[in-house]
Amino acid sequence: MRVALTIWENRVSPVADSARQLLLVDIGNKGILERHYEHFQQESLFYRARKLADLDTEIFICGAISDFFRSLVEGYGIQVFPFIRGKADDVLQAYLAHSLSNPRFVMVGCPAG
Repeated sequence: MRVALTIWENRVSPVADSARQLLLVDIGNKGILERHYEHFQQESLFYRARKLADLDTEIFICGAISDFFRSLVEGYGIQVFPFIRGKADDVLQAYLAHSLSNPRFVMVGCPAG
């Protein structure tokens, strides 16, 4: 399974629509198998959604995201976990532990999911 997180200074970036970097993480039965970074330039939202699909992303974890961008991403069959905050490694561990809904990882004033 491949998980993509929008990244800014080793944290989940606050706004997915304008993020410039992705952390791609391959996850297997025993946890994280591989991780690498990809540029996520400020292209159109159509391009960004397509790039996630081309990178074989199954899960997209991000901060705030517009309804339009979220719809585009979900249109490729990618599950979106929006309004997430925190250090990338902590967020990944929370995802693996099925605890992203913990208030520690939910952006203040935003709904979980």
